[in-house]
Amino acid sequence: MLHRRALLAAPLLATPALAQASWPNRPVRVLVGFPPGGSLDVMTRLAAEKMSQRLGQNFVVETRSGASGNIAAEAVARATPDGYTIGTVSMHTVVINPMVFPSVPFDTAKDFQWISAMWDLPNVMVVPARHVPARTVQEFIAWGRERPQGITYGSSGTGTTIHLSGAYFLSRAGIQGTHVPFRGGAQTIPAMLSGDVQLAIDNLASYMGVIGEGGMRALAVTTAERWPTLPDVPTMAEAGMDNFNVSPWHCWAGPAGMPREIAERLSREIRDAWADPALQERTIAMGARLTGSTPDELWARLQRETPRWAEMVRISGAQAG
Repeated sequence: MLHRRALLAAPLLATPALAQASWPNRPVRVLVGFPPGGSLDVMTRLAAEKMSQRLGQNFVVETRSGASGNIAAEAVARATPDGYTIGTVSMHTVVINPMVFPSVPFDTAKDFQWISAMWDLPNVMVVPARHVPARTVQEFIAWGRERPQGITYGSSGTGTTIHLSGAYFLSRAGIQGTHVPFRGGAQTIPAMLSGDVQLAIDNLASYMGVIGEGGMRALAVTTAERWPTLPDVPTMAEAGMDNFNVSPWHCWAGPAGMPREIAERLSREIRDAWADPALQERTIAMGARLTGSTPDELWARLQRETPRWAEMVRISGAQAG
């Protein structure tokens, strides 16, 4: 009897392992917390295309925008943890939002299975060429300090990495500044070109075109090394502003309880796909740098960078309604 029961139980015990071994056997949803057409959406669709090719199932991108990424992050956290719902999660959403929102509908430490870092979207310090005479960071600091009413700086919203980067720079530079929030780079750029806003430390991907056309002057990038397609633009450290490597980045995550084996397989597939030199060159031209990591490396990065952003939130005084 015991032997018969053991035989009957064996298939049941093996079911989870078999399910993981056959993953994916149907389409995988990839949730995105920001509107279509932006850099995050474009990069997510690129990643989904690569994973579809490598794993033989469609990775379907689904937009859940709103609340600075909180809506999509909550949907990922509450999804069935079977590996068929994952999300492109902004570092901003899971690190900064809990500091600036009165509450968020997820716990960064408990509600996610971290999968892999995906890409960095570095910031660039830009000024409107027609309205700001400065050609270097130090010239801008001298110019800004001489303005009795200070300067205005733009961002894509209160509490964003762009807002925090601008406030952090002005605090360190000793310049009075007024924050002007917009809905994104598409609104910030015209305000700068008209002279209403004098500074932005914004996503490089949004400004590559207008820098190339000469409307904006790039004074520095916030990466540790110079950006390959802007070889004449110094890093913040080279420009005299050390400890300013504050590039926003994004990752893939699933709900807590998602099988670790699936997370690790996705992580390996991502890192293998990102190793393609042609793909790296293509994304660098777009203003993004492919990264990739193990699940443990990703969680360690989130923890390591939290104190820096906490200090920047404190300096900015950012609070979301």
